[in-house]
Amino acid sequence: MIKDITIGQYIPGESPVHHLDPRLKILISLIFIIDLFVINNFKGYIFVFVFILSCILIAGIKLKYIFKGLKPILLLILITAVFNLFLTPGKEQIFSYGRIIIYKEGFYLASFMVIRLIFLITGTSILTLTTSPIELTDGLESLLNPFKKIGLPAHELAMMMTIALRFIPTLMDETDKIMKAQMARGASFDEGNLVKRAKALIPILVPLFISSFRRADELAMAMESRCYRGGEGRTRMKILRYTACDLIAAFIFIVYVALTIWSRWL
Repeated sequence: MIKDITIGQYIPGESPVHHLDPRLKILISLIFIIDLFVINNFKGYIFVFVFILSCILIAGIKLKYIFKGLKPILLLILITAVFNLFLTPGKEQIFSYGRIIIYKEGFYLASFMVIRLIFLITGTSILTLTTSPIELTDGLESLLNPFKKIGLPAHELAMMMTIALRFIPTLMDETDKIMKAQMARGASFDEGNLVKRAKALIPILVPLFISSFRRADELAMAMESRCYRGGEGRTRMKILRYTACDLIAAFIFIVYVALTIWSRWL
């Protein structure tokens, strides 16, 4: 399951989605998240589904890869569904067994929240799947540049956020290797109750922290050896510029947002 985590991974490609300006993709992702919480009915989710599916197909991302990325959050999806299903009061019962009562309103809310969570993870993961870490850093820094006037270190903050995001798959792979090494020595991580399973994971944390600190030290030494001194006076090989393709993508996204907002009053 650890290898199924796709957050922070990048899939190289030559699709129009890959070539979009990273600043535009970051803004689209932020507005997409806000828009998901604006939608209050299933009709709006039809537009979301069409939008996400179109992005995935245009970007050339395999659907199997998207489904694999949803596996790690299946438990969270299940908990969300159960809580909304059994704890939402209503007027019309659709199931009753003793004290267990499921109302129509609870079933509706549970389905609505599960779909929202799936769309949230899938939609936002397209950003990292189609944008390289360097592009993410440049895009974040460019968007944060106006805040330099109030003393915000835009470049350093963007660099830290990108490095943290980039090393998620690396740390997950390292965790998987440590677990396999300990399982080969007789350790068990899938036996006993929840408390015993949690205690069994403690021996993984020590080598994982040591490995993380070692990687951080190696990264710092590599950056210093290349004379990295922050964003002051730094030049770029590729200057970010909006193109006609970006304008078309922005227009399509504006139409999508307008349709989802309009769906609230359908």
